[in-house]
Amino acid sequence: MSATEVSHQGKLAPGPDYKLYLTQGLVDHEDTFDRSLAVQIGDVKSFSGFIVDVPAGVDVEAYDSILVWCEAFGEFITAASYK
Repeated sequence: MSATEVSHQGKLAPGPDYKLYLTQGLVDHEDTFDRSLAVQIGDVKSFSGFIVDVPAGVDVEAYDSILVWCEAFGEFITAASYK
């Protein structure tokens, strides 16, 4: 079975402690981020595109969007729908 990955092409503003989440519904502001409807899948370690492996057991079909979140400051960075 092949691994599932999430990739981003483009640039992000640099910051500390970025995490990638899968979400149910597109989040467009930190006030609308409901962690109970999300799963953290990994660290964002590059600000010029990235690839993050989805951990085994995470069903990407149960979600429809991704979110980059700054854990250090509790800030929304960006999001996108993939369905």
